[in-house]
Amino acid sequence: MDNPLILDPELIKRYDLSGPRYTSYPTALQFDDSFTVDDYRTAAEDSNHTDRGLSLYFHIPFCDTVCFFCACNKIATKDRSKAQPYLDRVYKELEMQSRLFDSSRQVRQLHWGGGTPTFISNEQMHELMLKTSEAFQLVDDDSGEYSIEIDPREADREKVMQLREIGFNRISLGVQDFDHKVQVAVNRIQPEEQTIEVLTAARDAGFKSVSVDLIYGLPLQTADSFDRTLDRMIEISPDRLSVFNYAHLPERFKPQRRINEDELPPPEEKLEILRRTGSKLAEAGYVYIGMDHFAKPEDELVAHQKAGTLYRNFQGYSTHADCDLIGIGVTSIGMIGNVYAQNMRGLDDYNARIDAGELAVSHGLTLTLDDMIRRDVITRLICNFQLDIASFERKWRINFLDHFATELERLQKMIEDDLLTVGDHKITVHQRGRLLIRNICMQFDAYLDRDGASNRYSKVL
Repeated sequence: MDNPLILDPELIKRYDLSGPRYTSYPTALQFDDSFTVDDYRTAAEDSNHTDRGLSLYFHIPFCDTVCFFCACNKIATKDRSKAQPYLDRVYKELEMQSRLFDSSRQVRQLHWGGGTPTFISNEQMHELMLKTSEAFQLVDDDSGEYSIEIDPREADREKVMQLREIGFNRISLGVQDFDHKVQVAVNRIQPEEQTIEVLTAARDAGFKSVSVDLIYGLPLQTADSFDRTLDRMIEISPDRLSVFNYAHLPERFKPQRRINEDELPPPEEKLEILRRTGSKLAEAGYVYIGMDHFAKPEDELVAHQKAGTLYRNFQGYSTHADCDLIGIGVTSIGMIGNVYAQNMRGLDDYNARIDAGELAVSHGLTLTLDDMIRRDVITRLICNFQLDIASFERKWRINFLDHFATELERLQKMIEDDLLTVGDHKITVHQRGRLLIRNICMQFDAYLDRDGASNRYSKVL
């Protein structure tokens, strides 16, 4: 198969800006403190008059050690006793949230993220799932998309088997790089054997999908060293691979200040790593889904992308577009109908709000009609690389070419660069434009600075 990641040096130079990853639109930077718990309650009540299912996201913020590259909302501690008081409050929040939603609505999607979800004990994981089933209607036939993020250093065969028994059917393993020097440089020592043990256990347990996360652009990485990690990963053959670009933003993320900037690979080396990644994974049969994600041809993500039904939310690519998302735990984000809502970012603030018997929502956003129209454009393009203009116009009752005349004018240079085609009936992103899909979507973003994206976002490449 041809390399799906076309890296034209002139294109890279022209389009390598900073921009959103569009796990939401508008992005979290637009969330407002004027959004209230009452706004959230109203959105939940309105959602009960729809036929949408539910999606639950649980944030487990604790990590045993700090990975220097990490930009997640986490609490580094070796004190495992901190987990239970947090979980007790999560259970209270579960009860409060469950009272807002019709009990007949099924949880079609569930995700534990972090932090490190496997920081908690086997008994605590079992209890958390039990409490969830008491508060919400979980599916009992394994048809839901129930996933968990795993740090292989915090898991073993027994824990993986238990995760399958309590209902998880998809698992994501953080690896980043097998090279020991790189692991030392980012404070994540993770022997290859440890990763393989967990991955093998997931297969033996019958997980429907096993995904692995890698990061390129870390200190001391070279194209040759990352080749070795990729070659080994291809031998292991996970169902999905995510190969993320490391975004070095030490002014925003304190752990990154411990990374030696002189050891970061130069831009040309990063691009060579990316080029080889695309080539190797294509040769191995993986399909480029977009936004750093690859999957085997038989994976459900590929099937949904071909059908034009792939979706994207705060957990990344998803096959469940018809769900309202409820965020549980500190800093979690929910999406109910046309509303985004985020919980308190600080643990003490979260605890105080829950202890007072109140929902922990601290800020959010009610989308305007224009927000929803633009979100639909961005979602269709970033998930499926195409947009049927006629069906879009029927859905939103607009004339697409008139409504987005300014945006289409901004796209003209990209059209000339053969990144995409805009016809009377369809927008199609070409092969050479897929790597730059964020740049294309940015043209429809009403909140983005036009003289170069905000430095609050990561580089596109």
